[in-house]
Amino acid sequence: METRTEHDSMGEIAVESDKYWGAQTQRSFENFKIHNEKIPLDVIYAMAYLKKACAKANASLNKITETKADAIIKVCDEISSGKLDEHFPLSVWQTGSGTQSNMNVNEVIANRGNELFDVKLHPNDDVNRSQSSNDTFPSAMYIAAVLGVEQSLMPSLEEMIDVLDTLEQENQDIIKIGRTHLQDATPLRFSQEISGWKAMLENNRRMLKQAVDTIRKLAIGGTAVGTGLNAPEGFGETVCALLSEELHTTFISDPNKFHALAAKDDIVFAHGALKALAANLMKIANDVRWLASGPRCGLGEIKIPENEPGSSIMPGKVNPTQCESMTMVCVQVMGNDATIGFAASQGNFELNVYMPVIIYNFMQSVHLLADGIHSFNIHCVSGITADKQQMEHYLHNSLMLVTALNPHIGYENAAKCAKKAYQESISLKEACVALKFLTEDEFDRYIDPEQMV
Repeated sequence: METRTEHDSMGEIAVESDKYWGAQTQRSFENFKIHNEKIPLDVIYAMAYLKKACAKANASLNKITETKADAIIKVCDEISSGKLDEHFPLSVWQTGSGTQSNMNVNEVIANRGNELFDVKLHPNDDVNRSQSSNDTFPSAMYIAAVLGVEQSLMPSLEEMIDVLDTLEQENQDIIKIGRTHLQDATPLRFSQEISGWKAMLENNRRMLKQAVDTIRKLAIGGTAVGTGLNAPEGFGETVCALLSEELHTTFISDPNKFHALAAKDDIVFAHGALKALAANLMKIANDVRWLASGPRCGLGEIKIPENEPGSSIMPGKVNPTQCESMTMVCVQVMGNDATIGFAASQGNFELNVYMPVIIYNFMQSVHLLADGIHSFNIHCVSGITADKQQMEHYLHNSLMLVTALNPHIGYENAAKCAKKAYQESISLKEACVALKFLTEDEFDRYIDPEQMV
């Protein structure tokens, strides 16, 4: 392996010749060989957008030359397009400030820029000008989080809402038995049941939009402890305006940089919306697999796509695998929420030092939910069909239709009918007539599922 010698304030160190990173990245690479979780590329790309905006701001404020700014900008574009992914190897389990990942980006920009343009960029003095890892890493975290929710998660969520809307319209005429406590309840339309699923996701969409607004406030401009030392006046505001223009979404400079550096309550709040979405998806996926259970010894009220064999020993078995995948995604997101909450509570004085694990878990939740919803939607939800015969069978055999008799014979007499029918395995009508509460004609007039929904 061919190497070259890089140096930093601690001295010299060998780096592979074909890698653009420098001494600080190499030290971190060697010192934190802990499992295989890497800083998400979303954060690296966000850092590139941030460094690009910082270079423009520094040039406009005469802090670096236009030539150096142009070199930085061009390398940032390479990074954010994915061309340099192999040059960002660092572990999540590094310094809690993300300093080494900030320097990783600075060093790659400097070395690649010097290679392309021969401008003698310095990773600290030029690429990191007017910045600190303490304000760049949390800013990159929030940029990545906003873009992840808006560009990845929201489209998947909208897609599933649209599919549920179509299913709702297609099933307006089907009446089925409702269930509460896993016991028979009064009837409802299948479309009404589906509308509940759709409304959950529409509510989650509103929550996510509100949550994203809390993480548009960036720490950039606060530098080391929030005072803005070594950053020109208005630097944070200028950078946020440039980012907003570049990324076609809104970022603002956090008005209190001490809060921005020390606290991560905003991203805890935002992940809470992801957890709420996971809770609703868990409910929907469980409903679907309960309703599809069978094919002969379960509820069997709906049919879902048969995607793959379900057993290595039982021939012909097909399982609700998309539901199982979706619910596993949900429990992972719920676990991530606990990690993020604990990590955010551990800020000390002017800085939270659990940032890499916070953003790793946040971005994992975003992408798991985005991909999980898309898969669940196209391989399961979009293929749901009602088994009308089974639904009708359960509807007309349910004891809870007796609820419609309450106004006519009273709650206690209605309960007697239900209990007699259940204990003697006879119909509600037979029980009601035998108890002389109603005639057959009266029973038929009062028990009309169409009037109960």
